[in-house]
Amino acid sequence: MGEVWTQDYDPMGSWPLSTLAAGVPVLVLLGLLGSGRASAWQAALAGLAAAVLTAVGVFGMPAEMAIAGAGVGMVFALFRIVWLITAAVFLYTIAVDTGQFDVMKASIAGLSGDRRIQAILVAFSFGAFIEGAAGFGAPVAISAAFLVGLGFRPLQAAILCLVANTAPVAWGAIGTPIRALGEVTSLDPELLSATAGRILPFLSLVVPCWLVRMMVPWRLTLEVWPALLTIGGAFAAAQFAWSNLVGYELVDIISSIASLVAGVVLLRFWKPRREWRFPEEQAGSPEGPDPASSPFEAVGPLTPGRVFRAWMPFLLLTVMVILWGVPAIKGRLEASTSWRSRRCPSCSLRWRRRPRSGAGRPGCWRRPRGRERPSSPGWSRGKR
Repeated sequence: MGEVWTQDYDPMGSWPLSTLAAGVPVLVLLGLLGSGRASAWQAALAGLAAAVLTAVGVFGMPAEMAIAGAGVGMVFALFRIVWLITAAVFLYTIAVDTGQFDVMKASIAGLSGDRRIQAILVAFSFGAFIEGAAGFGAPVAISAAFLVGLGFRPLQAAILCLVANTAPVAWGAIGTPIRALGEVTSLDPELLSATAGRILPFLSLVVPCWLVRMMVPWRLTLEVWPALLTIGGAFAAAQFAWSNLVGYELVDIISSIASLVAGVVLLRFWKPRREWRFPEEQAGSPEGPDPASSPFEAVGPLTPGRVFRAWMPFLLLTVMVILWGVPAIKGRLEASTSWRSRRCPSCSLRWRRRPRSGAGRPGCWRRPRGRERPSSPGWSRGKR
């Protein structure tokens, strides 16, 4: 029989004190990051150490279980998070080094020189696409770099992208947050996705409007109401429909594509009454360059072929992710390969390829018989 340890949610006999103790690792992590005295990896290690010490010293978790839990978290992060971020940054770096990122920026600028429209298309729509494909901070980094390349100030670009990332973040990278929540709560991920899809579309309608309001007064915000309604409405409608009728893996990608297509189609028939730019970009302003000298002059003429080639990696990513959801292809990708240990015949390592994530990852260690993990929320220690 295995010894079961069940977490005591109020080990200090006081909910405020127990809650404060549980938040110590988060406070350590954010405090070090905010102070600027430690790099990200140093702050993360300090937060990990604080979490282990708090679990053992305050909540009474056995030390070996705490260390094992930290190891499981590292493996989870490596195969479900790190490789997604690496792939997204790799894709972005390729676009930058080959000069195609400039073509992408010029193609967006060619749709409209209005900074309000650019903020909606890049921070909201394109950022949601990166969130659905990679997540975990990549949308803010890549979209902010996009806006800076268009002429936005770095701090402003980062703030706009952070605010824009509120609408799609619930589904994250290929539905990872929904899937993880389902595993933790033992609830159906499809049900969780459908519930989120009935709440967040209202936020998706508000976020584009708020992005523009952060840049300009209400009077100038309402000047672009057709774009706000079209792009936000397309995103919200696709978000609701896909999460409730299809699945949770591709909600962000489908919604972002719907909003981008809706915005491009709208801008072919409608333009803002006046093109708004930053005050320092006004002609003859001593604070900045003349907008007549476009930063994309070196890019050259934008032919349909050049634009298509620049966006091709992201288009291929979209096609591949959608194909992973086709039942016939998904079934082929669900194959698994197992290796058995000669030293431990009762143990085996199974490598499963999951179409939801699009790459192989370790699925599970099969535990020896008689040492299964209990169905209760507690942890177990097997005794020999």
